[in-house]
Amino acid sequence: MAVMSSLRDKTHIILYTLLAAFLALIVFEWGMNFTGFSGKKANQAGTVNGTVISSSQYDEACKAVSEDFRRRNPGAEVTPEDELKIQNQAWSTLVQQTLLDQQFEKFGITVQDQEVMEALNSSTPPRVIQQYFTNPTTGVLDRAKLESLRRDPREKEVWLRLEKYIRLELKENKLLRALLTLNHVTDRDLGDLVTRAFTRFSASFIPASLNFAGTDSSFPVKEEEIKKYYDEHKELLKQLPSRQADFVFFPLVSSSKDSLAARTELETIRAEFSTTVNDSDFVKVQSDRPTAINKAYTRADFSPAAGVAFFTPSNLKQGTMVGPIADQGEYRLIKIKQVSVSAQPVARASHILLRFNPASPEDVQRVRELSIVVFKQLQAGIPFDVLAKKYSADRGSAVNGGDIGWFSKERMIPAFSAAVFNTSAGSIVGPIQTQFGLHIIKVTGFDNTAAVCSEVVRNIKPSTETVDSERRLATAFQINAKEKGFEKSAASQKLTVGKTGEFGKHMAIAPIGYSDKFSAFAFKAGEGDISDVLENERGFYVMRLTRKNDTGYRLLDQELKAQITTELVREKKGAFLEKKLASMAKGTGVTLEKIASSHPGLKVVVADSIRWNDGFIPGYGIDQPLVEAISGLAPARISSPVKTNDGYALVQVSRKILPAGFNLQSEKAKAAPQLLRAAQQQQQRFIGEYIDAVSKRSNIVDSRP
Repeated sequence: MAVMSSLRDKTHIILYTLLAAFLALIVFEWGMNFTGFSGKKANQAGTVNGTVISSSQYDEACKAVSEDFRRRNPGAEVTPEDELKIQNQAWSTLVQQTLLDQQFEKFGITVQDQEVMEALNSSTPPRVIQQYFTNPTTGVLDRAKLESLRRDPREKEVWLRLEKYIRLELKENKLLRALLTLNHVTDRDLGDLVTRAFTRFSASFIPASLNFAGTDSSFPVKEEEIKKYYDEHKELLKQLPSRQADFVFFPLVSSSKDSLAARTELETIRAEFSTTVNDSDFVKVQSDRPTAINKAYTRADFSPAAGVAFFTPSNLKQGTMVGPIADQGEYRLIKIKQVSVSAQPVARASHILLRFNPASPEDVQRVRELSIVVFKQLQAGIPFDVLAKKYSADRGSAVNGGDIGWFSKERMIPAFSAAVFNTSAGSIVGPIQTQFGLHIIKVTGFDNTAAVCSEVVRNIKPSTETVDSERRLATAFQINAKEKGFEKSAASQKLTVGKTGEFGKHMAIAPIGYSDKFSAFAFKAGEGDISDVLENERGFYVMRLTRKNDTGYRLLDQELKAQITTELVREKKGAFLEKKLASMAKGTGVTLEKIASSHPGLKVVVADSIRWNDGFIPGYGIDQPLVEAISGLAPARISSPVKTNDGYALVQVSRKILPAGFNLQSEKAKAAPQLLRAAQQQQQRFIGEYIDAVSKRSNIVDSRP
């Protein structure tokens, strides 16, 4: 009955996690109209369009999400940040569930007992039933075990929970069908998609970027235009009530005395650890990391300096005691049990990261040109570390000459790891593109030494004396700031005033992090108010609230005005460019060559084998909007201006060629599975857009404390 125990323990978690998973599939960006904190009402966490989410519902959801977190992270300490994330996930799930329930009611969607039984008896039973009652060996549903649970009066509570989820899934399916009746792919659509995918296009075109329209200063934007744009797009600018603040930070930095105390503690138990037979009990009692028993370590498990101290020939012997070694805020006392050769080596590398905006062709081109400049400087003999400090956007590693230390293949994203582990030490590779930008990588070493060890760790923590000293400094500043002013007091004591980003009530505060205490002050204070001394694990803060926004929308501040101005300039340049290109194409005897020769800065691009499916134009690059237009144009004629990635183009298609022996019906049959997947994605987008529209009209009040 192990499965029964598992179900009994986890069905309430299943209900929340699977609901969240379903909603994650169909919701892209909720943009809900949160009206924010309104003072907690008794037994009420909040409301969704007037529907109350009770405190007991919220507490139950928090408990389920928390249990799921602990199950997935056994032994992990739940930090205040984790706790806040758990609470927000629970709240978000309940809000989304309530919105979904309201849609069920709107469409009159219900589920009868008979439908539940039919679903259980069908060849494709509900997901939760398949998950827990499928025989892992045969892959066949164990209906005898299912019936045993359903009929066992001792398992009534478990069955009721399962039935609750089954009903939810059946309702979801009905809602999907209700929404998708207007959204389907016809046989003609399939034929068109397949034909386009196999066709190779030949075309000539003149691309003109927005810069061809002129400088930005030639397209001035008036204040009233910014305000009009803001008002027309206000629904896209909904946000939680937010705050901003200044702060002065008093960090908790361990003193040399604190460091010496941690080291001394380990030195006093070194001899005992060396001779103990039961490492497990000793480590559990003595270590700040009680799970460090018989662990296999490589250089990737140490900072570079600590790795040098540990991985020496004299240390790497069975029974050797190493340490205490200082390593990133802790001391490590290590007993080596066994030394071996790892099947998978670890690598050490440095990199230069060049970030770019993938949506901006100009930015992509700028960074690619910069990467060429960097390579030329490397070839000229300029040291890699010098160029990393100058160019790398990864400031954390740039200060160390780009060095990112030792790492295993799994620790880095696949493209980066593949580049490193498929070359030799001393090589420079790249640029390698990842989600973070372009990387130029210098591989500085490989190592496959591994050691199985047990260790006792002491975190270097600020002493009570150190903590009290910093608290006194923060308190003195706070008193002085209230008497003489925040800025004046900071200046007189030569303290740096930091600024938070805009943050919501249950959000992280950049650069401080998650904190209920900080949020509580910010959402109770008035503008200009100065906080008491606030504390987190990093130190002490004194805050001054600088801005409140309870409008439910982003404020039209200077930053947003600049963004709107940029967008309006693009719109104006686009309209001007479209009109300009259209006038160039008018008249008799006009050719693309004549247009290009008459207008400096324009040129004709001639390309064959243009592919519709990925937007690739040989010799030019990827431009999906342009290729989409090419695929729909009739041959021979010069087109009206068509949109490109960054502007417009005049196009003349010369040929559309299908491969010899192309059979539309055969290829349609082959493409059907792919189309089904595409249709499912299209359906999810459609439902997501629908739910998004519903949520933007919703009034959601978060009354949590």
